[in-house]
Amino acid sequence: MAAETTFADAEVVDPFVADEALRPAFFEWLCRMGDNALILGHRTSEWCGHGPVLEEDIALANTALDLIGHTQMWLGLAGEVEGKERSADDLAYLRDAMKFRNVLLVELPRGDMAVTIMREFLFDAYHHLLLSWLAENSKSPRVSEIAAKALKEVSYHLDRASDIAVRLGDGTAESHDRMQAALELLWPYAGELFAGDEVDSVLQEAGIAPDLTSLREKWNERVHDVLDEATLKIPDTGGYTHLGGKQGRHTEHLGFLLAEMQFLQRAYPGATW
Repeated sequence: MAAETTFADAEVVDPFVADEALRPAFFEWLCRMGDNALILGHRTSEWCGHGPVLEEDIALANTALDLIGHTQMWLGLAGEVEGKERSADDLAYLRDAMKFRNVLLVELPRGDMAVTIMREFLFDAYHHLLLSWLAENSKSPRVSEIAAKALKEVSYHLDRASDIAVRLGDGTAESHDRMQAALELLWPYAGELFAGDEVDSVLQEAGIAPDLTSLREKWNERVHDVLDEATLKIPDTGGYTHLGGKQGRHTEHLGFLLAEMQFLQRAYPGATW
């Protein structure tokens, strides 16, 4: 991976890493954390060289690099927990689409800047809450440390995305309409962020991860405040939410993304630089 972020304190003792009973669920959960960052990072990187202004181009590239750095830490720990000597690169570049555990929201095409900013804002608001809980409360010292490192960058991501969402939503008629259209496109996918399953329950019972539903209320408050300021209206979806990404059931878009992202490693196995 291109990012330089590494897990420098790998010697930290974490009893959960070698817990045989916990291994399947812990590995699955770590892949979800890493895959969300990896796929969103790749989508964001697609703007590199295509940003509307130089400053925004650089900001998007830096955001993408931050997320790829988080990926390396989460998938690196996933490889240790799995115990099959697979590295973060192995997990990123040598798994097929059905093995990825990211939510559907992050794999959708990048769209225009409105879609990119709205998705970043919706995900960052969740990501910031989750990392904050993990950094402060997780009983796994490795998870807590990774979360604390990632939180510094995600705090900036959230502030930036919130500010731009307000400026575009409460901007010109065209920017407002585009942001409203982006919100209507993405809103039905946001619910998956808080849709817990057995894996989440196991990690919650172990004290490693939070009850996702407990984060929903704070997420709603933050998102509603920003969208109100942006003069955007939350669409009425009747409670419908697209689900399945966390369990490996993806849209057609992920396959095309992986074909591009994994091309070099698939064409030249073991290639390094």
